[in-house]
Amino acid sequence: MIGIATTFFWIFLAAFLVSAAYSVKDLHFDFGEPQMSMTSENKLLLSLPINIINEGYYAIGAFNMTTQLLDFNGSVIAKGSTFVPNIGRGENLTTSHNMTIEMGELLQHSNNYLFNDSELEVSVFAGMRLAELVPVGVSTNLSIPWGAPFYNFTLGEPSHERFNRTHLQVTAPISFENHAFFDIAGNIQIKMYNSSSILTGESQISFEAPQHAPYNGYIELFVPITSFTPDGHFEAYFLTSVFNYGPMVISYG
Repeated sequence: MIGIATTFFWIFLAAFLVSAAYSVKDLHFDFGEPQMSMTSENKLLLSLPINIINEGYYAIGAFNMTTQLLDFNGSVIAKGSTFVPNIGRGENLTTSHNMTIEMGELLQHSNNYLFNDSELEVSVFAGMRLAELVPVGVSTNLSIPWGAPFYNFTLGEPSHERFNRTHLQVTAPISFENHAFFDIAGNIQIKMYNSSSILTGESQISFEAPQHAPYNGYIELFVPITSFTPDGHFEAYFLTSVFNYGPMVISYG
C-alpha cells in the first residue's frame, strides 16, 4: 500500500509540476509608458504601469517586482519595489510601480545627466510563486529617454571694458536649453581665475528655464586691472531647488 501511495504521490507531483510549468506561458506582463514627475520633496519619481493577466491554472502568490536604476558602468543609483500578495486565476491586475530618484545621487555618478541628453537604464526583475509553491522569475531591461536640464550649456568668451581706475567690467554670455521634464530655477555662480589660477572676480545670476525652453543671459564680473589676464578659466556652480552641482571648469582666452 505504501508503494502504491508513493507512486500516486510522484505521479501527482509530476503532473502538478508539468501543469505549473505549462501554466507559465499563460502569464502575460505588459509595461505601460514610463512617466517621470517631481515629488513635493523635489525628488524624481519614475512610475511604471504594469498589467498582469493570469490566464494560467493557478493563482499567483507573493508577486514582487524590483527595479534598479543603473549608471553607464552598471552601478546601482536607485531601487524600487512593488509587492502584490495574490493574483487569482483569471484575474487581470493593473498597478503602478514607483521608484524615487535623488537628483544628487544621479549627478554623483555622472554629470552627463546634467548637460547631455541620454537614456536611463532600468533593470527589472519580477518574482512570484505559482500555486504558492513553484517559484518563477522573469527579468528584462528598459531604456527611458532622459532630457538634460542644462543641455548644451555654454559660457562664452568674455569681453571687458574699463569700469573705473582700478577695475574692469567683464561680461560673458550664458546659454543652454532645458530638455528636462521639469522647470528649473535658481542661481548660476561664476568664479573667474586668471592664467596663474588666482581668483580675480565672482558673481552670480538668477535664472528661470521652463521645461523644453532655451535660456540666454549674461554674467557681469568686476575684476582688478592688475590681476586680469587675457586667458584663464571660469568655475560654474549650479544652485537650484532640485540639485546643486559644481564646479564645472571652462577655459577662456
